[in-house]
Amino acid sequence: MDRETRKKKSQQVAAEEPQAAPEAPESEAPIPEAVVEINQLKDQLEVERKKSQENLDGWQRERADFSNYKKRIERDQVLLTSNLKFELIKKYLAVQDDLERALKNRPTEGEGAKWSEGIELVSRKLKTILEAEGIKAIEAEGQMFDPTLHEAITSEESPDHESGQVIEVLQQGYMLGDRVLRPALVRVAR
Repeated sequence: MDRETRKKKSQQVAAEEPQAAPEAPESEAPIPEAVVEINQLKDQLEVERKKSQENLDGWQRERADFSNYKKRIERDQVLLTSNLKFELIKKYLAVQDDLERALKNRPTEGEGAKWSEGIELVSRKLKTILEAEGIKAIEAEGQMFDPTLHEAITSEESPDHESGQVIEVLQQGYMLGDRVLRPALVRVAR
């Protein structure tokens, strides 16, 4: 076989072989519908997750706000109750002061002596009730003046007291716990 015959035969064989279709680049390859649907579902799932997280965050904020609201209302109630209690106790303290003044000038003989014993019993009962509520008298006489506990009415020279010492209590002061209900009215040495 000569050269030319071989060349022709080779061309015939090549013509008879099925030719493969030229490969399309990947970006142009058709995407199956299932893959498209999966991608859409993934996108939708991500959107729903974000919405769910936003709802959870909002719910948690509202829960915290409600908890803070409850605490604020409870604090306000305690403060209101405390203030009402203070105001009521202050009124009873005025009655106690009047009873103590009456007892300082009580008669010792006759019909008035019996009445003064009754007033003393009432005074002791009121004092017991106040103590049961946690009210205690402020110690002032002979103490050094403390502006948080005492209110100075006058200051005087006193050879028996050092400067700043309380000479006399004019009106008893009272405390409820750590809070001053009423400061003691005092005379102070200069």
